[in-house]
Amino acid sequence: MTGADPASRPAVRRLSLTDFRCYRTLRLETDTRPVVLTGANGAGKTNILEALSFLVPGRGLRRAGAADISRHGLPAGSPWAVAASLDGPAGRVEIGTGREAGHERRSVRIDGKPAKPGDLAGLVSALWLTPAMDRLFIEGASGRRRFLDRLVFGLVPGHGAESGAYEHAMRERTRLLRAARDGGPRADPAWIAALEEGMARHGTSVALARVESIRRLDAACRAGLGPFPAAGLAVEGEIEGWLAGGSSPDEAGERFKSALRFARARDEAAGAATCGPHRSDLLVRHVPKDLPAGQCSTGEQKAVLVSIVLAQGRVQDQAGGRAPLLLLDEVAAHLDDVRRTALFDELCGLRAQSWMTGTDALLFAGFGERAQFFRVTDATVAPDKVET
Repeated sequence: MTGADPASRPAVRRLSLTDFRCYRTLRLETDTRPVVLTGANGAGKTNILEALSFLVPGRGLRRAGAADISRHGLPAGSPWAVAASLDGPAGRVEIGTGREAGHERRSVRIDGKPAKPGDLAGLVSALWLTPAMDRLFIEGASGRRRFLDRLVFGLVPGHGAESGAYEHAMRERTRLLRAARDGGPRADPAWIAALEEGMARHGTSVALARVESIRRLDAACRAGLGPFPAAGLAVEGEIEGWLAGGSSPDEAGERFKSALRFARARDEAAGAATCGPHRSDLLVRHVPKDLPAGQCSTGEQKAVLVSIVLAQGRVQDQAGGRAPLLLLDEVAAHLDDVRRTALFDELCGLRAQSWMTGTDALLFAGFGERAQFFRVTDATVAPDKVET
């Protein structure tokens, strides 16, 4: 890494793609201002946002497997690569990620050295809104839980590692219980107990990070942001409830471990763990209307989502220069003129770069010279200028 001005905003200064989605090659250089990508549907705009989402741990904004991302027309599982030069709080860093020939999972390099995807958490965070998230508040809890954890990642970099360790212990316990259910040998109870110990330890850490992060974010969301509605946030789950009710992490861990022990027969029959933070939910209310977000209109739900993302940006910025990259896919088309103007002003004020896509360049004219514009046409990207 090289030194950088501590006040500089996290920003991607160069993005290179190789055999990624519709791109054979792409090299895009940007400054620290918001980036606006416009073009027809199918031109490749969202693919650029997806590439950026791989600069953080996880499966990206489409949750695609590493074997499903290679360029259209290539054999399934072909290699692909994303490389970026990133300015962040620690200085400039070179990040490379992709699928190498003969490997099933994506690999990561930081400043040319092999690394793990989890190592990216300490370098950069990102949040995204996509059209697929428009039904976040009215569909199942799994999408809200992923959104919740993406919010927590920005404030607790180790949250991803704790979540992964919890999921691993849970999968191993479930595998052993299923084997017994299906007529296989019963696992040593001490082995099951050891896995439950791991689930309790890591699961409590996951729940604690959620409770503490959402407490901070809830305060910021309730303040509102101009024309965007104030939102109330809470986490619903067994361990989160114990912690929010005053239990210490040690007490909550012991309660969870006991609950797992007593649930073994039930979990064996179900073939899954029936309690734990993998079943928790994010509860969101539209504060001015005093309604659950899912009962509001589609437009108000979108406004609440934008309000949460902008509040998260502010909270992370105040937490020590870790403001997230914001990846906003087709968000401007769903906002009226007043909210678009407020959104653009907020993005320009955040100390982190934002990337936006849209089909109509005129929707972004309110940025003026405060943003940089690019036109995307059939997997080619060129500088553009929008008349204000």
